[in-house]
Amino acid sequence: MNLIIKSILPDKNISHFVHSFWMLENNTGKDVSSTVLPNGMVDLIALKINSSNWELMVRGIDTEPSQVKIEDGTQMFSIGLKLLAVEYLLGDSIKDVLNEGRAISNDFWQFYENDFDSLEKFCCKASQKIVSVTTTGIDSRKRKLFDLLYSFHGAITVKELSEKVYWSSRQINRYFNQQFGISLKTYCSILRIGESFKGLSEGKLYPEQSFTDQNHFIKEIKKYAGVTPKVLSKNKDERFVNITAIKKLPS
Repeated sequence: MNLIIKSILPDKNISHFVHSFWMLENNTGKDVSSTVLPNGMVDLIALKINSSNWELMVRGIDTEPSQVKIEDGTQMFSIGLKLLAVEYLLGDSIKDVLNEGRAISNDFWQFYENDFDSLEKFCCKASQKIVSVTTTGIDSRKRKLFDLLYSFHGAITVKELSEKVYWSSRQINRYFNQQFGISLKTYCSILRIGESFKGLSEGKLYPEQSFTDQNHFIKEIKKYAGVTPKVLSKNKDERFVNITAIKKLPS
């Protein structure tokens, strides 16, 4: 496929909102077909194809593999957002954009043409805007909830989370369904799948996360990726953009 893919991890002071920053370019001279897999992130994307204008969009949580065509001449910058960012950075529910995206105003955070000169410039501009969002108004239960979710990589039950954050399971699930369009249990499963991509990209076919056994791991991968762990690991012709991109992520 030979797409140009780069990534940067966020500074620690915004890591409660951001998983990573990404850049993708298709200069291959042809359109590239690819598959996007569920990874538990919400993406804020700036997209430009050839001489067209930059367009901003938000892509919601993926719950199934999506087939995409990356047109020749595509340039894309993306912020992989953690779920806490949806309410406190985006300020709106994303339950209506499961497995798809919606356009947002190009005035969002006032990005300018020169902010897209490089991934470093894009990362710097976005980080400045995110830092300006105060953390004092964040609901402490929600912050603790997401801290636990990501520290356990989704390998924690709804009951355990409820007990640790002193928030009823029913209320948490109502919040998840209203804000993100899925249940907390489903999100935990997707987050675990996303965490397994690193090992699969390195050829490790056995789960490093808390799956019951190998059969359970294979079943969950097939459920959310549509193929076996072995097929993902081989990533023939760089078919799965997540697996290709994860190798570019800094340690």
